[in-house]
Amino acid sequence: MLKGVAIFAVVLAVGIAGVLVFALSKPDTFRVERSLAVKAPAEAIYPLVADFHRWTGWSPYEGRDPGMKRTFGGTAVGKGATYAWDGNSNVGAGHMEILKANTPSKLRIKLDFERPFEGHNTAEFTFVPQGDATLVTWAMYGPAPFMSKVMQVFLNMDSMIGKDFEAGLASLKKLTEK
Repeated sequence: MLKGVAIFAVVLAVGIAGVLVFALSKPDTFRVERSLAVKAPAEAIYPLVADFHRWTGWSPYEGRDPGMKRTFGGTAVGKGATYAWDGNSNVGAGHMEILKANTPSKLRIKLDFERPFEGHNTAEFTFVPQGDATLVTWAMYGPAPFMSKVMQVFLNMDSMIGKDFEAGLASLKKLTEK
């Protein structure tokens, strides 16, 4: 029996070491990006993103915790606007601040997660006119610390976050194409 336990321990240690070594091969940064053409001018879409108060109407994260606490600060809209949230395990806690607001073409947001995992990323929204439509792109990028790399061995971050971005963009489309 002792021999069986020892074999199991060795196999487990080799498996863990393999995961850790494989995690080291993952990139040091990540980027998730989705785009959608919306049949509306950028001037109609941009205000829904530049005002954190309006995110409840389209963000896929807003409905995941009805009891989520929200705090707004800084300027009301655009550069300097801040938003903090504290919710259940589906939304965690964190805060955002709009760092760059080029009306109506681009927004850059500092995005800091506190839980369930700490993370310091950048979110960007770009609005590019295309005839009678606007190509809206939602991107998030940042460093991939070692624990993030270990998670990437088991989870596809692009698919997970990408689905949320697709849902949010679809909601923006629905709101502005009325």
